[in-house]
Amino acid sequence: MVTIKDVEHIGELARLELSPDEKGLYRGQLEAILDWMKKLNELDTASIVPACHVQNMKNVTREDLPEKFENRMGLLENAPERESDFFKVRKVIE
Repeated sequence: MVTIKDVEHIGELARLELSPDEKGLYRGQLEAILDWMKKLNELDTASIVPACHVQNMKNVTREDLPEKFENRMGLLENAPERESDFFKVRKVIE
């Protein structure tokens, strides 16, 4: 059973200022949610295959293979700073 103290505690954790009316409203809503969870826990799900997605889909990805980049100098032309054939960046670790 969800109490007003429970709602106040949750509100405090969420940094919410709740009015007395809101506390009563949320207490009822949380109670209803937990009642539904109790009903779901009563179901026999032993024969149900766990699913990570509601649709039977797989990621379609290409094999990750190294490739030679032909336009290296064209890429370096976009660099704000460069040194020889490399990007030049500020030192971030001392």
